[in-house]
Amino acid sequence: MPQRILIIEDEQAIADTLIYALGTEGYGTEHRLLGRDGLELVRADGVDLVVLDIGLPDMNGFDVCRELRRDSDVPVLFLTARTDEIDRIVGLELGADDYVVKPFSPREVAVRVRTILRRVGAGPRSAALGEGSFDIDGERRTIRYLGQPLDLTRYEYDLLSTMVASPGRVFSRAQLMQRVWAHPEHSLERTVDTHIKTLRAKLRAVSGECDPIRTHRGIGYSLQPAG
Repeated sequence: MPQRILIIEDEQAIADTLIYALGTEGYGTEHRLLGRDGLELVRADGVDLVVLDIGLPDMNGFDVCRELRRDSDVPVLFLTARTDEIDRIVGLELGADDYVVKPFSPREVAVRVRTILRRVGAGPRSAALGEGSFDIDGERRTIRYLGQPLDLTRYEYDLLSTMVASPGRVFSRAQLMQRVWAHPEHSLERTVDTHIKTLRAKLRAVSGECDPIRTHRGIGYSLQPAG
């Protein structure tokens, strides 16, 4: 089955050009004019990627993205007429994967969609750290810790799998951003700290006695080898 792309855009003419461009690339498309309708579709049926306009009539795209990120890590590509850097940063901080500024080429959007889906679908190879503390299934993008499956967002998965693959290696925040975020130049280093904090909480929920992620003050983070 073709991958399904949801377009949340209130301008029908723009939506039509995107539907055509994505259709020629072999994607199936769904279109919704309102943010709430788009959220309902994602929750009910699921999609592979959301193309999301920021300026919607019922709620802005930032709020739609916040709602999505409560229970979904579906990739999001923002469409925006805003050129202010702060708006782009806010969108990426909320968990968007990329953005395109209007006016844009529908072909460019199709290329960006393909790039995002390729990146998201290509997880690291299966790996394990010390006596099976972590087991990674790269194809399914899942991680088990001490035999327990972890409920991870996409960014948490990419951060943890990156460190698991190189136990003991100290990664700077900049290195982690380069490996995990699509546009690290538009993200803030505290984003890494925030995701590490949530990762630690999820690991402690499995075993409160262990904290395998080590902080190197002024540098970054590493995953301690077992034993």
